[in-house]
Amino acid sequence: MPSNTSKNKEELLVGIVNLVSDYDIINNQFWYRIPVDSAEKMLKKRWPPDWIAFYYTAEIKKYPQMIIHYGKVSNITMDTRKELFPSEKQNYKTSKRYYNISFEAIRILPNPILSRRGRRIVFIQTTFEKFIKAREVNDLLDGSALEDRLWAEFKRNKISADRQEVVKIDNNFYFLDFTIYCKKGKINIETDGDRWHHNAMGSGKDYARSNDLTSNGWSVIRFDSEQIHEKMETYCIPTVKTTINKLGGIDIDNDAVKRFLKHDPGASYPTYFEEVE
Repeated sequence: MPSNTSKNKEELLVGIVNLVSDYDIINNQFWYRIPVDSAEKMLKKRWPPDWIAFYYTAEIKKYPQMIIHYGKVSNITMDTRKELFPSEKQNYKTSKRYYNISFEAIRILPNPILSRRGRRIVFIQTTFEKFIKAREVNDLLDGSALEDRLWAEFKRNKISADRQEVVKIDNNFYFLDFTIYCKKGKINIETDGDRWHHNAMGSGKDYARSNDLTSNGWSVIRFDSEQIHEKMETYCIPTVKTTINKLGGIDIDNDAVKRFLKHDPGASYPTYFEEVE
């Protein structure tokens, strides 16, 4: 039997579930499918998973916008849709190939992993250790050391931010380090590592990206490694709090907060913050 240490380092994949029919398959037949082309494009670097967990969208009324079920992967095969659903009428997906991930009986988390707001989630690759310790979806995400440090400070200061959100502007998809939705605007916060952002090509792309975001209603804040390491309490956090206040305070997702408070009644989710002169 593997030790707890080796188990903690095992890979875990969180898949999206937005159909009741898929929820029924997961809970009664213990398998989950991922299109092969999607896996090759998005998951190749950390494939295959040792564990599988499921993020239920708002369509799953019993467990909306949360992760509560997971299982140990027992087998992965490559099957066509026809093989997975032999009674389904032939259609354009019939010959499409899927990874069929079989897992042992459903396991249930003692406390669900919740989402702060409705957001687009496709797949999350993480470790079993992060999964077991997570209280919310943002805790599962792997980021740079700078991102992780800033995220820890956001949590300590009770700033309701989301990590690694994908935003589409025209034909461009942007992966944002952090997002905060306010009543009068949106904030994107980026952590700029020295190696990439001091490169001329990287800086040029960042300027174009920031311009696209700004022209579509985003306030963009960038912190470099020196600011995050040396000026977190004197500059970074005060800058974020001031920007939140100027934009009318955080626009809280009330339904999501109700779910958080159900499992942690003592939690608080401020919308405005005291500013240090």
